[in-house]
Amino acid sequence: MPFAPASSPTAARPAPIASQRRLLWWAYAALVLGVGLLLSLAELQHYQARGGPHPWEPFLWELSSVLIVGLLAIALFRWHARLRDQGAPLWRLLLGHLLGLGLFVLLHVAGLLLLRASVYALMGMPYQHDELPTMFAYEGAKDSISYLLFVFISEGLRLANAEQARRHELERLRNELAEARLQRLSDQIQPHFLFNTLNLISSVMYKDVQRADRLLCELATLLRQALNAQHSERHTLAQELQLVQPYLTLMQARFGERLQVSLEASTAAQACLLPSLLLIAPIENAITHDVAQHLGPVQLRLYAEVAAGQLRITVDNSGTAPSRDTRAGAIGMANTRERLQASYGARASVKLESLGSGSRLSLSLPAQMAETTTNLPAKPKATLTAADMPR
Repeated sequence: MPFAPASSPTAARPAPIASQRRLLWWAYAALVLGVGLLLSLAELQHYQARGGPHPWEPFLWELSSVLIVGLLAIALFRWHARLRDQGAPLWRLLLGHLLGLGLFVLLHVAGLLLLRASVYALMGMPYQHDELPTMFAYEGAKDSISYLLFVFISEGLRLANAEQARRHELERLRNELAEARLQRLSDQIQPHFLFNTLNLISSVMYKDVQRADRLLCELATLLRQALNAQHSERHTLAQELQLVQPYLTLMQARFGERLQVSLEASTAAQACLLPSLLLIAPIENAITHDVAQHLGPVQLRLYAEVAAGQLRITVDNSGTAPSRDTRAGAIGMANTRERLQASYGARASVKLESLGSGSRLSLSLPAQMAETTTNLPAKPKATLTAADMPR
């Protein structure tokens, strides 16, 4: 009877990487355009003060320069990342950036000359520029400062990306660890529950064959429902109660009129999600270790409600009340506690207390409603007594 692990609150969440990248590219384009316009407006004032006849010229000069620098900055970022990823020593890193700076200046000057000459040609005007050595000297001085600034920015971005990747990897490993832990806890339920049930059937098969046959049929029903439950990591409390009822039927067949069972859950509680098969172990422990140890009639009552954003489930019994944390059957209790802690952390709790002539087990976990409630019972409250169970 394999069981699926419950979902973890830290389960992997889909990262909108593509949308984030698009947003970053748009932000970068807006930044380049904004810087170009600011420089153009500043140059326009000088241009008009000198009596320039074409106000569009300052915009062409600055925007063409900023556009080329903006494109080269992207290539510089990748060039720097490649040098760093290769683990290049310092001398090789400096040499690489010296070569990069020379290429940066060369492409910058060539690109802006090409753009400006093309626009002037479209406007039917000749483009007159300074001598090339003068241009390379002028642009090279500015490009050296820009290049150094871009190197520092590239290194900062590289470190930020590396830190983000490290955090994503750490989160992935934590999720895998949580899933493995939940899978281990779920696997513990399988032999724990199955062995106890088979022992029950074995105890009656030589005394009452027909009764043993009915018990086997109920066990088959329970196993079939458990197999269906493995397809979902969590399901509603209503579905969990439907899964618990075959087991209670088995126990009713064992204890007869001595066992009175009552299941009550509010409509809101029935719609809440919880890890699949969470209640099997607590109810099994209550019957096996408390009811079975009591000679007289025993009442077992499960009550569930939603209060203060928490789903609160209480399992009371009027049988014997030993401490469930110290006896041999504590594995089910520990399993329940670990599953809740792994799924909800400090937001969930498990409490066992003595009632004098019985015990009370209290479970509290965040009330998370299911999107659909089609599997809920028709009645808002479900009450199961001995008369409702087949014999």
